Amino acid sequence: MTDAAFRAMSVDEYLRTEEHSAVKREYVHGFVYPLHGQAGTTDAHALITGNVFVALRQAARRRGCYAYASDMRVATADRMTYYYPDVLVTCEPRQDDAKVKVAPSVLVEVLSKSTAHNDHNAKYHAYTSLPSLQEYMIVEQDERRVYVYHRTATGWEMREYGGADSIPLPSLEATLSLDDIYDDVRPMDA
Repeated sequence: MTDAAFRAMSVDEYLRTEEHSAVKREYVHGFVYPLHGQAGTTDAHALITGNVFVALRQAARRRGCYAYASDMRVATADRMTYYYPDVLVTCEPRQDDAKVKVAPSVLVEVLSKSTAHNDHNAKYHAYTSLPSLQEYMIVEQDERRVYVYHRTATGWEMREYGGADSIPLPSLEATLSLDDIYDDVRPMDA
């Protein structure tokens, strides 16, 4: 791999070089981080991401919105951070050549041991700074547990879902069941 971890780079250089990079890289306030797992991910992670994408894609389409899985970047409000969420839903106008979305309504990250801290902390702060975002979901892959941050009139409220719960997603006027999220994933403790 030619890209060094934690490489300093300007936003312009990152945007110009990302599409030619051998690996996907995220950009955080002047530093580029090659994404882990480019050689592959776990079976559970891939299934969960796919299950969430399929469910949210249908809900998004009913609202005239779009869902993307893994390969669409999202920019933070200050355009100083770019992430590749596992699933992204946005109602912003589609452009065939767009490589970045700036107004997501729902963002989803599926946890792994190496990303859990970042997904719960840095990404939480970056994502919830986006004025368009209504729900941020963090999905465990080793147990049936989902943390959902919902935007309220007074800030962000977190709810934890497990077992056979269903998750309300008011921004999409939809409900997502944990059975749908974990469909075909090996049996887990509820």
